[in-house]
Amino acid sequence: MAISTRLDTARVLATVLLPTLAKGVVVRRPGVMAAAEKVQSDTRAIDTMRRLRDRYGPEPVRLRITGRSVAMLVDPADVGRLLAESPDPFALATREKKAALSHFQPHGVLISDGPERQQLRELNERALRPENVPAEAVVRDEADLLTRHVMSTGELTWQSFDQAWWRIVRRIVLGDGARGDDRLTDDLKALRQNANWAFLHPKRRDLRERFQSRLDEHLARREEGSLAAQPGDLSGQVPHWLFAFDAAGIVTLRALALGARGTNGILESARLWPTTPVILRESGKPTRWHGTWLPANTEFVVFTPFFHRDPDRLPFADRYAPEYWDGPRDPAIVPFSAGPGVCPGRDLVLTVAATMLDVLSEHLSFPALGTPLPGTLNHFGLRMPAEPTGTRVS
Repeated sequence: MAISTRLDTARVLATVLLPTLAKGVVVRRPGVMAAAEKVQSDTRAIDTMRRLRDRYGPEPVRLRITGRSVAMLVDPADVGRLLAESPDPFALATREKKAALSHFQPHGVLISDGPERQQLRELNERALRPENVPAEAVVRDEADLLTRHVMSTGELTWQSFDQAWWRIVRRIVLGDGARGDDRLTDDLKALRQNANWAFLHPKRRDLRERFQSRLDEHLARREEGSLAAQPGDLSGQVPHWLFAFDAAGIVTLRALALGARGTNGILESARLWPTTPVILRESGKPTRWHGTWLPANTEFVVFTPFFHRDPDRLPFADRYAPEYWDGPRDPAIVPFSAGPGVCPGRDLVLTVAATMLDVLSEHLSFPALGTPLPGTLNHFGLRMPAEPTGTRVS
C-alpha cells in the first residue's frame, strides 16, 4: 500500500489541498485568486502531484492524516473507476461535501443518499433538458445589451459580464420575473461564502430562510418558458442549479479570453481551468486498488487540474486544443464529472455557455491569451480590450 511520508503529506497539503480550499471551492475569493495567479499555484500543485505519482507509482497514495483515511488518486484509470462506481461503493455525499453544501442546499441531490438520491437525480435529469427552455433566445437578448455596453466602454470585464450572466441565469431558471432580482443571487452568494468554511462556519438560518422564501415566490409563478415550469418539487434543487451556473459563467469568460468558439471551446476552457478542482468520493466498504486494500470510509480525492494538464500524459496540456473533444476521451478529463454522478445539467450549461460565447464573438473581438497558457487564471482580474466586428454598431 502506498502511504506517503510525512514530508510528502505536508507538500500535498501545502501546495495542493490548502491553496484549493483558500481560493474557495464553493465560491471563489477574489483576493486569494489574484494571489494564486501571481504565484501560479495550480502549476505548483500539478508539479507536486507529478512527483507523488513518480515516487509512489500508480496506486492511490494515502496521506498521513490523523483520524482520517484520505487517498489521492494519481492514475487516470482509477479516476474512471471511482466515478463509474458511484454512488456504490463510492458515495458522492462525503462528510465534507455535506458540511459545505448544507449551508444553502440541504435538500440537494449532491448530498442525498439511497432512494432519495435516485429520485432527485431523475427529477434533475428531466428538468434540466435544454429543450425545456428557450435558452438561446434569452442569451441572445442579454448578450445584445452586453455587446452594446462593451462597445461603449471598449473593454469587457468580469463585473459587466457577471451582471449580464446572472440576468440570463435568473431568466432561464425562474423566468423573466426574476431578471432583476439581484437580491436573490446576492443572498445565495453570501450563503455560499459561508459554505466555503464548511464545518467551521455556523449556519445562518435567517439568511437561508430569507433566500428560500424569495426563491419560492419565484417558483410559485411557474413561469412558462423557464425551468421553474417543470413538474415536481423544485424548491430544494434550484439553489444548486444557480450555484452551478456561476461556474459556467467563469468558464465562458475564460473561453472568450482564449479566443474560443462553440461547445468545444467551452469544454477546453473547463479542461484548462476546472471550476471543480477537487472531486471527492467516500468508500462505503473496503476497496481493492492495484492489489492492495484501502479501508471503508476512505475519502478519495481527484485533483482535476493535475489530470487535465499533466504534461507527461498530454501533449496538449498547456495549449488550447479544441480538437481533443472530437476524438477518444481520457477517463480523467472530466469537466462535468462522469459516471452516475455526471452533471445532470451539462447539456443545458453547454448550450447556454456556447451561445453566449458565439454571440459575443459575432460582434466583438478580443486579444487571445498566448501559449503556454497559465496554470492559474484569475477571472476576476480579466480586462479584455474589445474591437467591434461584423455589422453591429453601438
